[in-house]
Amino acid sequence: MSADARLEALRWRHEYSGKVRDLYLSDAEPGRALVVASDRVSAFDHVLDPGIPGKGALLTTLSLWWFGQLDVPNHLVEQTAGGLAALSSPLPPDVAERAMLVKRLDMFPIEAVVRGYLVGSGWAEYQESQSVCGIPLPAGLANGDRLPEPIYTPAYKAPMGEHDENITFERTVDLVGEADATAIRALSLAVFASASAIAEARGVILADTKFEFGRDPQTGEITLADEVLTSDSSRYWDAELYAAGGEHRLDSFDKQIVRDWLASHWDKTGTPPPLPPEIVERTAARYRELIERLTR
Repeated sequence: MSADARLEALRWRHEYSGKVRDLYLSDAEPGRALVVASDRVSAFDHVLDPGIPGKGALLTTLSLWWFGQLDVPNHLVEQTAGGLAALSSPLPPDVAERAMLVKRLDMFPIEAVVRGYLVGSGWAEYQESQSVCGIPLPAGLANGDRLPEPIYTPAYKAPMGEHDENITFERTVDLVGEADATAIRALSLAVFASASAIAEARGVILADTKFEFGRDPQTGEITLADEVLTSDSSRYWDAELYAAGGEHRLDSFDKQIVRDWLASHWDKTGTPPPLPPEIVERTAARYRELIERLTR
């Protein structure tokens, strides 16, 4: 029986699917939602076949660990066991390991991106304009260089099926108002600084990440939501390899293996080819390694 069918038997109805997570609601749990991470993997705006076995459980495990490390309000109903202890009917074990019971929030239409290093799309933009998302940067920086200080580069969360759009801070003010825009920026930079210090103490560099926030309708607090500091939402590097330099210094603990393979085996037209078993396993191993490095 599928996860949907088993949850339906427990009176959870499927409400929404993103690229990775599924959202369920229940009339017996007003003001709450069940967020279940799948094993789906996406790249270049396509969900790929096959998924990464165990990925949903790994992402959930890492999010829950980070929620426990950070001194900021988050969306969990309870701060232990993913909030699931508050359920009157327990979930099937293979669903529970991928699930969080969360408060329903009024979500802000912003991805709060923080970059501590110049890499990825930021590096591409810097080469053209010596700036990232309109923020001027010093001359002479190279791919992968640490920025003088972390920068906040928000994006507009586009409707499903459309591309997110990098926006200026001024545009976030237009979207959510000056007070909330300023608070989200400050929270994002503060959480990034705290998480970076925790990661560095474990020999891992947090290069960049994205957060999502919503307002708790009961308390009015701006609240950290969705996933946090996972391999899907963040770029992590091995600090020792980075310091040594060389071609592997920017190897990340995420699905970059998938992106690289796909980029060399697909012209981005039509349906992406199936991922080979060795690519699937190597990617899963990187997800597992990051969790072991951070939580040991």
